[in-house]
Amino acid sequence: MKEQLDGLLQAALKEIDGAGNEEALQELRIKYLGKKGELTAVMKGLGSLSATERPVVGQMANAVKDQLESRLEEKLTQVRDANKREKLQRERLDVTLPGRRLPYGSKHPITLVIEEISEIFAGLGFQVAEGPEVELDFYNFEALNFPKDHPARDMQDTFFVDDSILLRTHTSPVQVRTMLKHAPPVRIISPGTVYRCDSDATHSPMFHQIEGFMVDTGVTFGDLKGVLTTFLTQYFGKGIGVRLRPSFFPFTEPSAEVDIACVMCRGKGCRVCKQSGWLEILGAGMIDPEVYRHVGYDPETISGFAFGMGIERVAMLKYGIGDLRLFFDNDVRFLQQF
Repeated sequence: MKEQLDGLLQAALKEIDGAGNEEALQELRIKYLGKKGELTAVMKGLGSLSATERPVVGQMANAVKDQLESRLEEKLTQVRDANKREKLQRERLDVTLPGRRLPYGSKHPITLVIEEISEIFAGLGFQVAEGPEVELDFYNFEALNFPKDHPARDMQDTFFVDDSILLRTHTSPVQVRTMLKHAPPVRIISPGTVYRCDSDATHSPMFHQIEGFMVDTGVTFGDLKGVLTTFLTQYFGKGIGVRLRPSFFPFTEPSAEVDIACVMCRGKGCRVCKQSGWLEILGAGMIDPEVYRHVGYDPETISGFAFGMGIERVAMLKYGIGDLRLFFDNDVRFLQQF
């Protein structure tokens, strides 16, 4: 058995020295030292030896095992070092090249516009309020003077969950919820997501809006014009033209469409403004007394105004974007410009 162990050692060392990669060395480890390996098989035969031979041969077998394990580890280190040297020579690393930095994310343009508008109105004393996107018909329509089956509801066709629950068509329900909780004076803006059944280059079934309102004693239409003119001047720059045109909204009376001088041609007339020199930017008006009755305010003693604008509309004018759908395509080439 001593001769058998010696022959096994010499054969194993020869194979280990001839191995050229890690896979071959692992196979040799299994071949000689595994549970069914050749050395293991020899050691299982120790039981057939006499009591005097068994410890001598066992000691020799352990020495062979230690020598094989040591040689395998030594050869494995040599193979790995050789692979590293070969890889370095092949790739020829240029340590003078600049490092590769991970790209940084940035805020979405809609978020940027909301934050900028909110900051301007905060300077005018307005607080930010929010409300649910899944809304009750009462808050979205009835309390805002949209009676059941009224034609004005067709202007804001939306997605209904059932007869009384829907996806809000504007952030104006926050106006009702705020006035039900707080007595005058109140001065609030409410940015958020709204939903309507529209989809084309300038409309989306999901978009963002900011509603704002102010209620106190002695609030006039002049206050409304002053607040909006201040906001538009700060947002689009000094010298921007502002005009108000008579309009209709069920929850304001009188109502007005607010236009700004075309940001593309500065009022001279171009394709964007259809040669008119003006661009519609938002709707506004004095809050209808019927709204006050729904929230428990006395329309004889208090007054106020409300306004609303689409964030995407403002962003398109601010950045000169021609298709609203770009905001929702998640195209990094577009988004990384902001």
